[in-house]
Amino acid sequence: MTGGPRRRLEPAQRRAEILAAARTCFGAGSYSTVSTSDIAEAAGVARPLINHYFGGKRELYLEVVRQLMIVPAPVVDALPDGPVRARLTVGIDRWIDVVERNRDAWLTVIGPEAAAHDPEVERIVLEADEIAADRVLSAALMTDVAHGRTPLRAMIRAYGGMLRAASREWLVRGTLQRPELRTFLVESLVQLLEVTYPAVLAEPSAGRTRPESSPSTA
Repeated sequence: MTGGPRRRLEPAQRRAEILAAARTCFGAGSYSTVSTSDIAEAAGVARPLINHYFGGKRELYLEVVRQLMIVPAPVVDALPDGPVRARLTVGIDRWIDVVERNRDAWLTVIGPEAAAHDPEVERIVLEADEIAADRVLSAALMTDVAHGRTPLRAMIRAYGGMLRAASREWLVRGTLQRPELRTFLVESLVQLLEVTYPAVLAEPSAGRTRPESSPSTA
């Protein structure tokens, strides 16, 4: 453990510090290779504090996954007035900033180990997809859409899967540079909202009544 006296922090600050250390540790390794001792040492705390704040390694890992997968509200807060494309560009640029700052941890939580039929991780992904759909509709000034809302949200959730795959092309394969990634994500989303969504509404099946989907049924 790091030397010197421990700093006295408020519980929320200490919890945030442990989370930051866990993001770093899981990003450098994986769930199976990182121990609570590793995280405690990185955070400069006694190992029992991890259990105190999170309950254990498993709960801490799931909180890291949740923190990274759910699009934070600041991504769509105070977007500029004006064309939807401009608003989406700012929001996506902010999201890319978040991913870039947490590169290694992000790749860990979207990697094959995290997605290996883990029901709790899957539930977090479903929750994150629903919140992302809310964020997109807010950024696109479409929160009041009623007709065709279910297929619209379904398409936005599907876009989220593509977004995660595109981030790997940028961060792992290096086949997309950041400006190219931003343009790809913005233009794909604009195409979905302005062209694909109206085309889907024009399908004969669009008039059928469909229940709004939820994380448990999506």
